[in-house]
Amino acid sequence: MNTTEPFRPEERQTAEAPLLTGSQALIESFLREGVETLFGYPGGAIIPVYDALYDYRDRLRHILVRHEQGAVHAAQGYARVSGRVGVCLVTSGPGATNTVTGLADALMDSTPLVLVTGQVGSTLLGTDAFQETNFVGITQAVTKWNCQVKYPEEIPAAIAKAFYIARSGRPGPVVVDITKDAQCATAPFRYERITSIRSYAPALTPDARRIEEAARLIDEARRPLAMIGQGAILGNAEAELRAFLDRSGMPAASTLLGLSALPSDDPRNVGMLGMHGNYGPNIKNKECDLLVAVGMRFDDRVTGDPAAFGPNARIIHLEIDPSEIDKIVHADVPLVGDVKRTLPLLTERIRPRDHSAWIEEFRACDRIEYERVVRRAIRPDGGRIRMGEAVDAVARAAGLDIFARLRRFVMAGFTGYLVVFSVPPVVEHDPSPGVFEQEADRRFPNRVMRIAYDRHHGHQTAKNGDKDMTSWHDKHSLP
Repeated sequence: MNTTEPFRPEERQTAEAPLLTGSQALIESFLREGVETLFGYPGGAIIPVYDALYDYRDRLRHILVRHEQGAVHAAQGYARVSGRVGVCLVTSGPGATNTVTGLADALMDSTPLVLVTGQVGSTLLGTDAFQETNFVGITQAVTKWNCQVKYPEEIPAAIAKAFYIARSGRPGPVVVDITKDAQCATAPFRYERITSIRSYAPALTPDARRIEEAARLIDEARRPLAMIGQGAILGNAEAELRAFLDRSGMPAASTLLGLSALPSDDPRNVGMLGMHGNYGPNIKNKECDLLVAVGMRFDDRVTGDPAAFGPNARIIHLEIDPSEIDKIVHADVPLVGDVKRTLPLLTERIRPRDHSAWIEEFRACDRIEYERVVRRAIRPDGGRIRMGEAVDAVARAAGLDIFARLRRFVMAGFTGYLVVFSVPPVVEHDPSPGVFEQEADRRFPNRVMRIAYDRHHGHQTAKNGDKDMTSWHDKHSLP
């Protein structure tokens, strides 16, 4: 096949459907899925898509990063803040393999992504051609699903399936690897969005008997604690969570990625769980007689030694992914399903309770933590300015509370401080003020290519103490 022959407009139409190149079919498929923003870095095996993208510049915004890993992380930040599927374009070989860290992080943090990678021509597959890698094989362990497309007519169906799998159930990354000849060849374009896949059940319905058992345990509990994970955010179940807490009256603590599911000023919010969390929930979980886990997976950074976590408590686990049940901590009552549907089933069956005296015990822990730890960091008794003092001053001056609104705290949970998502894509989705980024100083060598990207998009960087602090000062400044 001569992939260099120019596309002639008069050949576009057939009796059944428009005749498009594979590259055009890919972009049209993106539009059918509501995509508005792409992140990417071009290369030889994906050039046909970039050539076609030029004709869609009035409908699709492409953000050029400076490294393929940055494309995935930028798309992760965009997905986490917008609630949409993040989309990336990269080339084959080293361009594709540069994305593996981002894919692994997206899989562990349940971030919906569709990564489209270019690939050498289908006749060169398996020949160790220039910049050929078996990227489908490489990414099997770090994706929710992946596939390779060799024919242009298969592109729309592959993209429809990719978006459905990426956003449904427990979200995650999907890779679609498209050969260069498939990008250049033409085929009739037909697109059908997918609403179900045989043998794939993204969200089960919780067992009615287990719902009743969970309600009974909640009604009988004297010292309960709800533990809120990112699943409440991914499931868009913030309102249902509040209704459940209103009726049950129990305190709630969050995991790192679940921090903005419940506003920080909510009277039932008792802080963050885990090794970087607050004193109260980390001490008081040992006194609990019931733990209600909502969309969290009992990560080791939360539990420490699982045998010592909530040792006196019965556990109710609301989780969309069956593989997480009993994986780390045994659940006395597992409720497998979408938390947006499961929480109301519990709320309507429990009786109203008042646990204000129990919550006050957490507040006493807060006061101890402030005096022994926090105050010394943000109100030191003289000496050099400390980082905690600087961050607190900026936050107070700006009236900044990133946990007061939904999807305002964005951090990589799996890779931790190794990865900090790019601010510009986040602000492009939501130009409201209050975007702030902080990174560890040891990350600076890894940030060099990101800095060029940040500067290009107006993202200004300032160095302060042992941290690298960045904020958006172009048209989106802190108030």
